[in-house]
Amino acid sequence: MAQILDGKVHADRILEQVAIAVQARVSKGVRPPCLAVVLVGEDPASQVYVRGKVADCARTGIRSIERRPTADLSQSELNAIIDELNADPEVDGILVQLPLPKGLNSKEALHRIDPAKDVDGFHPMNQGLLLEGLPALRPCTPTACMNMLEAHGVDLKGKRAVVLGRSEIVGKPMALMLLEKHATVTIAHSRTVDLPGVCREADILVAAVGQPGLVEGSWIKPGAIVIDVGINRVEDPALAQRIFAKDPKKQATFAAKGAATCGDVRTAEAMEVASAVTPVPGGVGLLTRAGLMLNTVQAWESRTSV
Repeated sequence: MAQILDGKVHADRILEQVAIAVQARVSKGVRPPCLAVVLVGEDPASQVYVRGKVADCARTGIRSIERRPTADLSQSELNAIIDELNADPEVDGILVQLPLPKGLNSKEALHRIDPAKDVDGFHPMNQGLLLEGLPALRPCTPTACMNMLEAHGVDLKGKRAVVLGRSEIVGKPMALMLLEKHATVTIAHSRTVDLPGVCREADILVAAVGQPGLVEGSWIKPGAIVIDVGINRVEDPALAQRIFAKDPKKQATFAAKGAATCGDVRTAEAMEVASAVTPVPGGVGLLTRAGLMLNTVQAWESRTSV
């Protein structure tokens, strides 16, 4: 049976370190760090994510402010909010919560954020610095995955790593970070020929495609480490029956609530084959939020002096 890689344990450790670092500088007269969150509209999932991030700020001594415009906001109005936060000397980090409502261009918004305040690490300048292996604000989710691997003493040198997904937010930066640690990296996606076979080559398999239960146990190399980035809500009974076939707990949750949360990996099946697996929920997501706090403090430290 595989080891569960508990994200909460590692997230708590990171948040504690962040709180100590903040207090150390604040005690010397430096103003607290400040994270500005822009949440457009009333998307329920986004509201949950933002509440979690605001709670992490409170826990670590980071001041948080929110901008909550309605979903009928125009692109120019959203850009104006970002410009205002860019110009505010008291704001160290800016996060535009995704997804944005229809009609708004997320890339235009993200690219408008000052790279020095881009705590999500999505700006082309920060992604370019990552490509060159230089210090930058890096995307939180891939960084979280790397932190988890490091915390468990995984030596990536020479290992075969497969990243399932090619987004600018997770897949591509994840591949670069693994490559930086001397892994041999393959990026797989929907057009990959023999996707299960490619996944079976992986010593480290990172699933980040947003398709519930896509990765079956038969896709996993015995002894592999599986990092599941996906967070999906399953409401279709037929799909639930198929992907939760070996997961009585998920079956019970679905029967009771008519829905269940799962990752891109069939966790119960993976547990029978892999050496270690991240759960969903309770895995990478919590570490991603902790990484956001780290990035906020990094941006703050670069903009203030003791």
